[in-house]
Amino acid sequence: MTKEQEDQQIKIDNELQKSDSTGTNRAKTHGEILKQQIIEGQETYDRSAYSILLSSLTAGLEIGFSFLMICTVFFFFKDKLDQNTIFKIVALVYPIGFIMVILGQSILFTEQTSLLTLPVLNRKRSIRSLFKLWGRVVAGNLLGGYIIALVFTWLGPQLGLFDVATITIIAKHVIAHSNGVILVSAIVAGWLMGLLSWLLTSSQETVSRILIIFIITAVMSFTGLHHSIIGNVEVFSGWISSDDITLGDYSSFQGLALVGNALGGAIFVALLKYRAFVYDVQKIKE
Repeated sequence: MTKEQEDQQIKIDNELQKSDSTGTNRAKTHGEILKQQIIEGQETYDRSAYSILLSSLTAGLEIGFSFLMICTVFFFFKDKLDQNTIFKIVALVYPIGFIMVILGQSILFTEQTSLLTLPVLNRKRSIRSLFKLWGRVVAGNLLGGYIIALVFTWLGPQLGLFDVATITIIAKHVIAHSNGVILVSAIVAGWLMGLLSWLLTSSQETVSRILIIFIITAVMSFTGLHHSIIGNVEVFSGWISSDDITLGDYSSFQGLALVGNALGGAIFVALLKYRAFVYDVQKIKE
């Protein structure tokens, strides 16, 4: 880092230190939200590897309840409504797993993507540490997803909640697009999830937080955007339940969805929000 860059970083940190809404009822400013996001991101970096893995594993398990409800609702309406209508209706239950995960403070990759990128942009952490942490979170989320997929693909049919055909239809619906479409769709989904994290930081009330989670994730479901973690459960379940879904289908989807989600949260939320603040600081100092 050059002397000029060091001076600029000091100015940015000083402006962030000035951002404090403690004891006030007014809405948080851009700087106050950014400061809290950076602090929360650094706290995650400071957690032990086992803590991060267990928390992300828990998130992968809990997100499975969205899958359970999606399959159950689809099966309930399959003889009453056409498929396109049912896929719009499931947007009402899609947020359930996200509410459990986020309010329960488990570590979900897509919700943490922009949050963990901000300390890197603020020169408090390295890119290497970011990728290392992302790797742990993704590993835990995927492993939790595999476990809950195995449980629910067996339990659902046993309880008469849904059948194997329903699992296959949902998996096919997720991957029924070209690689380019899935990638761009995942970028937009990652953007929304990063924005979700930003909006949650600006809100303190539990009811408002639930409403924010519901709105953002329902939009993702209603529009069919691709989310790597719930999508992991959906497509993996289809792969283990039907010959119509291959390992190649699963691997291709999962890779594209993870990359897209990461790009969406890191670029369109973390980078843009951070740079907007930096430009304001530079303008103040001129």
